[in-house]
Amino acid sequence: MDFFAQQARVRGSSRRLVLLFVLAVVAIVATIDAVVWLTMGHHAAAGEPAASNLPLLFASSGAVIAGIGLSSLFRIMSLSSGGKAVAESMGAVPVPPDTRDPQLRRLRNVIEEVAIAAGVPVPDIYLMADEAGINAFAAGYSASDAAVCVTRGCLDQLSRDELQGVIAHEFSHVLNGDMRLNIRLMGLLFGILVLAIVGRRVIWFGGSGNRRGGGQVWLIGLALMAVGYIGYFFGRLIQAAVARSRESLADASAVQFTRQTDGIAGALKKIAILAEGSTLQVANKQEVAHMLFGEAGTFNALFATHPPLLERIRMLEPGFKEADLARMAAGMQREAASPPPAPANGPLAAASSVPGMSLPPILTGVLAGGVASVAPAFQHAAAVQQAIPTSLGEAVQQPESALTVMLALALSLEAELQPAQRRIVADAFGDDVQRAVQMQVSVLATLAPIARLPLVSLAFPALKQLPDGRQQTLLRALDDLVKVDGRVDINEYCLARLLRIHLSEARSPRRAPVDGVKKLPAARDSVILVCTIVAAAGCSDEAAARRAWLLAMQQAFPGEAIEWTPPAAAWQAPFEHALDDLDGLSPMAKELVIQALLRAVHADGQVSVEEAELLRVICASLHCPVPL
Repeated sequence: MDFFAQQARVRGSSRRLVLLFVLAVVAIVATIDAVVWLTMGHHAAAGEPAASNLPLLFASSGAVIAGIGLSSLFRIMSLSSGGKAVAESMGAVPVPPDTRDPQLRRLRNVIEEVAIAAGVPVPDIYLMADEAGINAFAAGYSASDAAVCVTRGCLDQLSRDELQGVIAHEFSHVLNGDMRLNIRLMGLLFGILVLAIVGRRVIWFGGSGNRRGGGQVWLIGLALMAVGYIGYFFGRLIQAAVARSRESLADASAVQFTRQTDGIAGALKKIAILAEGSTLQVANKQEVAHMLFGEAGTFNALFATHPPLLERIRMLEPGFKEADLARMAAGMQREAASPPPAPANGPLAAASSVPGMSLPPILTGVLAGGVASVAPAFQHAAAVQQAIPTSLGEAVQQPESALTVMLALALSLEAELQPAQRRIVADAFGDDVQRAVQMQVSVLATLAPIARLPLVSLAFPALKQLPDGRQQTLLRALDDLVKVDGRVDINEYCLARLLRIHLSEARSPRRAPVDGVKKLPAARDSVILVCTIVAAAGCSDEAAARRAWLLAMQQAFPGEAIEWTPPAAAWQAPFEHALDDLDGLSPMAKELVIQALLRAVHADGQVSVEEAELLRVICASLHCPVPL
């Protein structure tokens, strides 16, 4: 159930969706043409050749196709700002980054952990405050403009593990490319439904029998309305068919991601037990039914966008029986009558398992027992999150202070370079910002090296709020800071590249790259170069780098004789070009690249900070998650 295989399945679903939609439109056009010809065509045919009806039918077909196409485009364009537009259309409200509400704080912590573990920026976080049902969805065009929205029921009813399972399920949609397909499906359904709305308007305006031809116009309006609703009926069937298979895969991905079934299975059981279930009350709930964690309303096998609850639970726990729900319900009633336990802070991991990190003694004591049930990726993410100084965590929650932290991360520790770097910051943003950056430098000195790029992920929601001009100035200043010493350090490069990718995609969500189609041999030189840079970054001498690189080549191009060439001093531009080239690969070809890179990274039995940061940036450039 790996990411790349699921991404290929999503591509297949997208093609099937387009085909089914085209067939539905053809059927609608044919039906409307038949009605137009029967009501108006015979007048043109009287005493004239049959061909004289063709202009009328062409006009009718063009009008219907244009109406559906433009309506769909309008709806998709209305969501062009990405996931937050979908969340706000559902009446959801943003969760403040500095919230003191314990439930909202827990939600933010869980989402931040999952984002760090997946190597993606923290999404916008929304709450449907008036919804008592247990439900959630993720929306957007890419990870850079994603929004994750949960209901109040998730916060009130779910434990931390259960909430983490639900969030991991939603993140699988973010990572697998489902979200772009979901927004397109919203637009296509809207385009078909508009026909019914137009039909009602035609009946209202043209239905008067006092006007000549009013009866014919009324019949056309009635046909538009009937065909629109019938088309919407079949559109809902398409919506359900596309969504059901992807929801089963998302459940499996959540288990693979969290390495435990209790969380997501527990959430599904509570949906089955509680009276509210996963039902939403918002009027336009069916528009997003295919992207929700659970059914939007009463389960209907015909329009169900998810497999039945018991089927989903048994996929996770094969021995589960329906009678077990009654016992679980009784247990929940007993717990409700007893005092609630003290809230946990969430899973943490031993510092020795996290490269480049030493935790304060108080955290080392907390972690001594270990948490065997937690996935290593979440252990790492929780440890990184806990090790970030409180002042830095608060600073990255606001746009301007997040900007100063990013600039401070790019400053060199070499005293002779600092005056020139301070001038660059002052010229770009002014003396006040330059002084604020200097204040952050001392705080960053206590930051574990491996936490640098996760800090960027945490800062991303605030950085997105900066005006476009200020974002561009930040990126230019980072480039200048990186180049001030005439060379490009790996850590400096990774910071600038990661921010450039995410900010540019967040500014224009609909322009985020889609999956490529190229095979691995078509990007052979780019694969070789990227593997060379990663191997050289993780090894202290050329001989060790060459051994790591050879392992990568055996994985990517088995049996081929390829000559090792050490990376050039000016490696940045060729490396960027190679990453852009690799982003055009098919999902399965990208998987081969990541496997080859992992062979190089693990060649010496350890993962350095430079290797971890490069891998995170490469995965962001290829639009795939960091390997668990």
